[in-house]
Amino acid sequence: MVPAAALGQDHAMHGKADKVIVIAHRGASGERPEHTLLSYQRAIEQGADFIEPDLVPTKDGVLVARHENNIADTTDVADHPEFAARRTTKTIDGEKLTGWFTEDFTLAELKTLRAKERLPKLRPGNTKYDGQAAIPTLDDVIALARRASKETGRTIGIYPETKHPTYFASIGLPLEQRLVDKLKAAGWDRADAPVFIQSFEVDNLKKLKTMTRVRLIQLMAGSGGPADGAQPSYKAMATPEGLKAVAAYAYGIGPERTMIQPASGPATTLVADAHAAGLRLHPWTFRAENFFLLPDYRSGANPMDHGRLKDEILYFIGLGVDGFFTDFPHVGVEARDTAAGSHARMGG
Repeated sequence: MVPAAALGQDHAMHGKADKVIVIAHRGASGERPEHTLLSYQRAIEQGADFIEPDLVPTKDGVLVARHENNIADTTDVADHPEFAARRTTKTIDGEKLTGWFTEDFTLAELKTLRAKERLPKLRPGNTKYDGQAAIPTLDDVIALARRASKETGRTIGIYPETKHPTYFASIGLPLEQRLVDKLKAAGWDRADAPVFIQSFEVDNLKKLKTMTRVRLIQLMAGSGGPADGAQPSYKAMATPEGLKAVAAYAYGIGPERTMIQPASGPATTLVADAHAAGLRLHPWTFRAENFFLLPDYRSGANPMDHGRLKDEILYFIGLGVDGFFTDFPHVGVEARDTAAGSHARMGG
């Protein structure tokens, strides 16, 4: 890995440290329960450029912000006896899951639930906000971003992910038109709109390409492949040839960060290969806890303790990424500003 002292010099070649975007992953989810207005508001206060709502539909077709349609771990639904009979088992993208699912609830029913911390053992401090926030709709998130943009004088964008699009289409609740209609209503149907749409699937991004001019991001994981079977594997999609194919429909890629820097050994050529194909890179997810950090950036042995997240982000900025997802936007903003300052001092 690049020594910390060399980071500013390394990034001077790229000349765009100040343009790197900070994407609040599920909001400031390191400090507030994810996908709540509390979390998004906190991220905006900390200087994030984009807030990220993962989108799933309700029974009545309203898009809401939840990481998964199974809401057993992120809401108090289990404490509502009136919904006990809704507990069920489903197979989503080949995985068998038991819980309560958004598509079995109307929006009015979901609004009676309250959000809770998904990782209470790892982030016990967040549990004090349990029960304080409702599940926000996409409308709620757009309204917050627009209001905050006026109040702060900064452009706060949104970075929605279409979750399980093939599955939802199969049960008669396709996501794409619902999302595009909301974006158009907000005046966001341009390539320079403060919006990116992301997906781990391929065909729904290709479909979205025909429906909107908003920038599209192909997500990639370190293993497996798209649930729609459109490509054999993310590994194949991350080759120079695969990236050229992605560039035909997407503005950029959102790779798992270990696809750029594995846990051990040298960095891969993914940044250079993606840039050569004309793609931007927004890797995920940068988290402060040792449990999540790459080995070189951990502090001590306790997985709950915070390590050197800023240094890890600086390293990736040095490698030339164009933005990044983080649960701790304030650290991300600090790292981006440090990298930009180093570049400015060197006369870039």
